[in-house]
Formats: sequence, structure tokens, C-alpha cells
Amino acid sequence: MLLTRRFPIRLLLLFSAPTVLRAAAWATVVFALYAWAELTFLRVPFLPIGTVGTAVAFYVGFKNNAAYDRFWEGRKIWGGIVNVSRTWATAVTCYVHAGHDDDDARAARRALVLRHLAWVNALRLQLRRTSRFHERPSRTTRARLERHAELMRNDWELELSPLLADEELAATRAVANPAAHLLQRQGEQLATMVRAQRLDLFHQISMMEAIREMYSLQGMCERIKNTPLPRQYAEFSRLFTRVLAVLLPFGMLDVFATHIEAATRAGLVLPGLTMVLSSSLVTWVFIMMEGIGDSSEDPFERSMNDVPMNALSRGIEIDLRQMLGDTAVPAPERAVDHILY
Repeated sequence: MLLTRRFPIRLLLLFSAPTVLRAAAWATVVFALYAWAELTFLRVPFLPIGTVGTAVAFYVGFKNNAAYDRFWEGRKIWGGIVNVSRTWATAVTCYVHAGHDDDDARAARRALVLRHLAWVNALRLQLRRTSRFHERPSRTTRARLERHAELMRNDWELELSPLLADEELAATRAVANPAAHLLQRQGEQLATMVRAQRLDLFHQISMMEAIREMYSLQGMCERIKNTPLPRQYAEFSRLFTRVLAVLLPFGMLDVFATHIEAATRAGLVLPGLTMVLSSSLVTWVFIMMEGIGDSSEDPFERSMNDVPMNALSRGIEIDLRQMLGDTAVPAPERAVDHILY
């Protein structure tokens, strides 16, 4: 997630330059064919192209709204995970072995809290698996991921081994859905403690409600991850925008026709430059609008606009470890190149 108040100029130029250069080159070719090769049939009335542009603007706006809704839903879900994590740790410290503070009580509480942290990180790692729609990232995205690889915290062993016993870690690796498996283990430990009279039945019911909420939040994340924005909206938005970009210079010939025809061959530079710049500017606006939605529709894919799950999971870990009384806690995640993962 980008943390700067304004979009960095470097990134703006990086994303804009290819679009502007291609648009300018295409508009220059169209202008040259019309003005110097005298292919006057290339001049198209601007009205139908303007109508297409209006329709594309509405379509792209709809896609951008849907893409932002997906991002914001993902962020709200992770806000719920933060809240239920604090609720879980409070319940563990207050209900489990209530009234006892011996080694067994502290070990049981710590196991429940650390397993919860393992669930948070397992869910994060599952969501960060690259989907089939992002198997071939752009050159700039690939370079960024390689540059920030050590900050992504994608190593399962490194992330989960401090939180789980070796046997439980091995069992987690063997299942298709490690996060769901860890929630099942939480429920099993609660049932064991009830049978051993280390947890009150009513408190077990309350804590199982928290586990049910965790399952629900995980399912919401999986719904966003596994259900992409309908391709008819995503792909046709891109197609319509490209078609408009191709047609636009022909319509711009109609807009600047009076100036072009009134100029001598030597004086065509100024109207030509104006036509090329105008066409490039409008093309850039539409391509960038379409790209904004495209970059926001999948909030768990390690993009610059993702939900910052690393930072949220680290914040949860700090809170819960301090609830256990730990003083040596990890440092909060920091943004790198204005990006918080």
C-alpha cells in the first residue's frame, strides 16, 4: 500500500512514459499520413469518437468502483482480523486456567496465542500465493518484487516455526488449507481443557464463537482471492480503452482540420504538434483511469496497492505478545520506497 499523500513523480513518469510515447508516435503517424501524404479520408468526424469516449468513461468508472470495493472489503476484513485477534488473546488470558498462574497455565495460554499468530500468518501467506491472473507480472512489478523479496516474509518455515511445535508445523504443511487446520486445532485444545476442567464450558462457547468469526473472516478473504473481478468487465474495459486510443487521432484531425488545411507545408509543425499533444493527453487520461482499476481489483497479490497484510499481522503479533507479558517484541513493519507490505 502506498503511504505518500501524493503519488510519487518517479512512479507517475514510470507508468506514464510508455503510454504517452506510444500515443504520440501513433498520432504523429496519423497526422503525417493526413497532412503530408494527403490521405484526407483519414479525417473522421469527432462526434462518433466522442460518443465512444463517453461510453468508455462510464464503463471504466464502473470498473474502478468495483475494483475499489474489492480493495476496501479486503481492508475491512483484515480490520476484523485485528479485532478478533485482540478479543481472542483477552479471552485466553482471562478464561484459560482462570485463577492459576503456574507453568502449565502459562504454557497453555501461550500455545493458544502463538497458534493464533500462526493462523494469521498462514492466512497471509495463503492469500499472497500468486493467482493464475498474475503469473506474468510486468517488468517493473517483477523488478520491484525482486528488489523487495526479503521484505515480503514469504518463507513458511521462517514465519511459522517460531510459533508452532515441530509436530504441529509438519501436520500443517501436510494439509491443503493450513489456516483452517490451525483453527481446528484451537477448537480441539479448548475441548481438551474443558474435559480437564481447565476451562469453563460457558467460556468455551464464547471462545468457539471467536473461532467461528475467524472462519468467517478467512472465508471472506478466500472469496476475494478466488473470485476475480468478472472478466467481461476487466477485459472489455481494457479493450474499449485501447480501441478509443487507436481511433482518437482520426477524430483529432477533424478538430484541427481548419488549422491544418490553412497552413503551408512548412507551417504544419505547430498544428501538428498541437494535435499530437492533445491526442496523447486524452489517451493518457483514459489509459491511466483504466490502469487504476486494474491495479486495485486484486488486493492480495503483492502489488503496490495491496492490503498491507505484513504490517497488520506484525501489529497483531506485537499486541498479543505484550498481552502475554512479553517484553521482547518485533519492531513494526516500515514502508520501503513509500510502500507498506
